Amino acid sequence: MSDISNARLNPLRTAPNLLTLLRICLAPFLVATILDNRFALSFGLFVAAGLTDALDGTLARALKQRTMLGHYLDPVADKLLLSTLFLVLTYKGLIPGRITALVFGRDVGILVVAAILYAAVGRREFHPSIFGKANTFAEVSAVSAVLLHQLTPAGWVWDLRMVMLDATVLLTVASGLHYAWIAARPGSRRAG
Repeated sequence: MSDISNARLNPLRTAPNLLTLLRICLAPFLVATILDNRFALSFGLFVAAGLTDALDGTLARALKQRTMLGHYLDPVADKLLLSTLFLVLTYKGLIPGRITALVFGRDVGILVVAAILYAAVGRREFHPSIFGKANTFAEVSAVSAVLLHQLTPAGWVWDLRMVMLDATVLLTVASGLHYAWIAARPGSRRAG
């Protein structure tokens, strides 16, 4: 993250961080459209949020505007958006509650372990693992398929929805166990 050292860079005014903040701001609008059964608009907003996620990292590298704020803000934006959508889609009866509870349980577990480790040994960095990235992909795909299923009764969309919800369960457990294993290792990464 060599770009972080650019002292003149205001992290709140960089294009990548503005895109990340836009993704955070989209969350309440997505919730409102789902609650109002406006699934075409909610699907469009979710796609827009996904595009901001793809663009922020690419722009940060291309424009040499990587910041510490962006380093922490991007995963927070992703989790906020996905967690909110899992909750509202469960409320609407479109995602089983047990899946949402599992997703939240994993995320809360990671946060609690990170807080305990921070209190015990100081700042620690856990970079996203391949399981964590795969889990995020499965969650995004599951939400996409659930929203798309509200727009079309096509059989392949239902099948995709089921496969991605099952993948979310499997990868939530696998990534949670993997992060626990990383945290428990005596030589796990320590920063600062």
